Parts: sequence; C-alpha cells; structure tokens
Amino acid sequence: MSRPLPIPPPDRHRIEDLNRAYDLAHDAPLPPGARRGLLAPVRRLLLRILAAPLRRQQAFNAIVVDHLNRMDKRLQQAHEMDDEALLWAESEFDTLSRRLLDVEMTADGVARYREALLAREQRATEAVDRLSAAHEELRNAVSLLQIATQSLARDLVRTRSAPPATQAGAAPSDTQTAAPPPLALSVPSRDGGYKYVGFEEHFRGSQEDIRQRQLDYVSLFAGASDVLDVGCGRGEFLSLLRDHGITARGIDVNQTMVDVCTDKGLTAIAGDALAYLRAQPDQSLGGLIAVQVVEHFEPAYINAFVEVAFTKLRPGAPIVLETINPACWYAFFSSYIRDYTHKQPVHPETLSFLMGAAGFQKVELRYLSPVADTEKLQRLTTPPDTPLFEVVDAVNVNIDRINTLLFSFQDYAAVGRRP
Repeated sequence: MSRPLPIPPPDRHRIEDLNRAYDLAHDAPLPPGARRGLLAPVRRLLLRILAAPLRRQQAFNAIVVDHLNRMDKRLQQAHEMDDEALLWAESEFDTLSRRLLDVEMTADGVARYREALLAREQRATEAVDRLSAAHEELRNAVSLLQIATQSLARDLVRTRSAPPATQAGAAPSDTQTAAPPPLALSVPSRDGGYKYVGFEEHFRGSQEDIRQRQLDYVSLFAGASDVLDVGCGRGEFLSLLRDHGITARGIDVNQTMVDVCTDKGLTAIAGDALAYLRAQPDQSLGGLIAVQVVEHFEPAYINAFVEVAFTKLRPGAPIVLETINPACWYAFFSSYIRDYTHKQPVHPETLSFLMGAAGFQKVELRYLSPVADTEKLQRLTTPPDTPLFEVVDAVNVNIDRINTLLFSFQDYAAVGRRP
C-alpha cells in the first residue's frame, strides 16, 4: 500500500511586499544622496496633492490586502491542519499496513488449515467408503448365512419327520400300504439353493420392493381362482393374491425359495414348471403368471411352456409373462448377463409372437422400469440463430436414437388371455 503524498505549504514570499506596497501615500525612503536639494520637498508636495484623489484607491487596496492577509492566515491554519491530518494519515497507514500484514498472515494460516481440513475430510470420506463397503459385504455374508441356516434347519426337520425307508427287495409289512407314486416332477438339486436366495436379495431387491413392482398385476386376476405363479420365488405375488382374496399356488425349482413361501403360510411346491403344467387337468387354471422366469428357459422349453399353458387355462383366463427387456442394451448388460442362471434372452416381439401363435388373444406388451434420465445421454443445447444449430440438431437426433437403443425400458410384460 502506497503512502499519501504530502501537501505543500502556502506560498508567502509576496505577502510582506503586498502589505508594504498597498499604501500609495507612503513616504518611501529616497535613494542615498537623494535627500538634498529640491527633490525631497517636491516629492512631499506631490504626495500631498495626489493623496486626496488616491484615497479611494488606497481604501480599496487596504480592503484587498486585509482580505488577502485573512486568506493567508486561513491557509496557514489549513496547512497546519493538513500537517496534522497527514501525520494522522501516516499513523493510520502504518497501523493499517500492520493490520493488513496480520490479515495476510492469518489468511495464509486459514488457507493452510482449510487444506488440512480438506485432506482430513478426504481421508474420512475414504474411510467411510471402505467401512460402508465392508459393512455391505458383512451384511450380505450374514444374510447368506441366515438363509443357509434356515435351509439346514428345514432339512433337519424333514429328515427327522420322514418315515424309515423300506429296504431294497423287502416286501412291505401288512400294516404298511404302498404310497401312490408322486407326480413326475423334475426337482433340481438343493445344493447352493440358499445362495440364489441371497443373490436375489442383493441384486433384485427386497421382498417389499418386489411386492410394490408386482402390485399392478393383481387387477388382471380380479375374480379369478386357482392361479398358478410359476417361479414364485419368495412368494411376493402369492401373498398379494392372498391379500386380495384370490386363491393361488406357486411352483419353483429352488427348494429354499419354496421353503420361504411355506413359512409364510403360502401354497408352493418345488418342481419343474413344464412337467407340473402337463400334469394338470386341461382348463383347470384360472390364471398364470411368471415374473422374471422365461429368461431361465431354453428356446424349445419356452415354446412348449406357452403352448401347454394355453391348454391348461380356462377360457378368459389371463397370462402374464414378465422378463428382462434385451432390446434395452442397458438392461441386457447390467441385469441379464449378471445373473448366472439365465439361459436365453427373449425379445418382446418374439414373446408376443409365441403367445399369439399358441392361441392367446389381446396380447399386449407393457414396458416397465424406465431407465432414469440421469443415466441417459444428454442432449446438446444451442440458440437457433447460431451457426452450429443445424449440427447440434443433427447430433441430438442421433442422441435420441442411441437413447432409444441403450436406455429405454429395462423390463416388459407380455399380457394375454385365452379366448
């Protein structure tokens, strides 16, 4: 910060000359040697003669000189005050300079402290992220352990309650009647079944989330009975139907899933869906739903499943087949290939065609779970009067096309009815 410039003092070197020269009748001393002779009396005579005419001029001069003297005095006082103000300003300047230096030093200290806080915050955030990841991993492990423990407990109960097996080649006792052969169901191995339950919990969502997603399907089965839920999973839709007074049962290849359903008081069995359908009487079902199931089937199995379902449903009964939408690349790469049990992606138009070819009518496709706008490619903006408007408009057209391919709807449901 620069110091203020000093104020120069008033110029007084002509003030004294002015005070002496204003009196026109003043008898100024003669030069040396000029007092003798007639010059002095003549000079005095001329002054007395001119004094009267010049009196008004002398009065005017006196007023002007007096005014100038007063102004000179005020200028001297002002200069003295300016000197005092300058001293005060210099003192304040020095004080302000010291304070500014202190502020700069304090600002540097605050900046260093802020940098230290930001570094500490970054370390704390990283620690929280690591802790959150560890917590999520622990939660998944505990959840999987709980499911495995429940599955083992159910196996133990079944083992204790099962009747002793008849020895090979031995005839049954008189009091023991041969049990009727069970339905020819293809029940898969139970090894690792609890792991898939944990997989669904982690990636697909909680049971309450699934209930909310499937709630819109309930109205399609209003007034129906004997509804079959293929791939019933943890029984979310079975419980919704029960809450709305609609009788239903479920089937799933995963015994652990079935155990979860039976623990809720729902009717469910473990078995192969197509084999179970073929074992049912024709037109015995009041409705069929399979949510996120057909992508687990082989192509020939899908075709046979749809055709057999048509023969087992009553006239007017609805069928709902929901699956991942492979036409949405985001869903295909983020959902479909993540599940190691998936066998065949089914295009919406393909499933709609298969259902129509099997005889179902009024087949409609309902697209679900739209990709969030934040995940899509963002359109460009520019005023219409700019030179780049046509280029930006062409780019936006292609962005919309890409979004249609990549980021549309993640799921869809093919809904039809048997005529």
